[in-house]
Amino acid sequence: MTEGTQYYYNLSTGAVEEGAQSPATERMGPYATREEAERALSIAAKRNQEWEQDDEEWEEG
Repeated sequence: MTEGTQYYYNLSTGAVEEGAQSPATERMGPYATREEAERALSIAAKRNQEWEQDDEEWEEG
């Protein structure tokens, strides 16, 4: 991630914040762009799905 403004997705409000404004337990990030932070939940869901698939493949050996 480059230096500069970082964006966070607030889990409580669903809003994107510029900089770390909320407690860490209420935010996801940092993200490099506002648009990326807006997609925080879908990014996390996609990563979780990929990890689950990896786990299944590993367990199948």
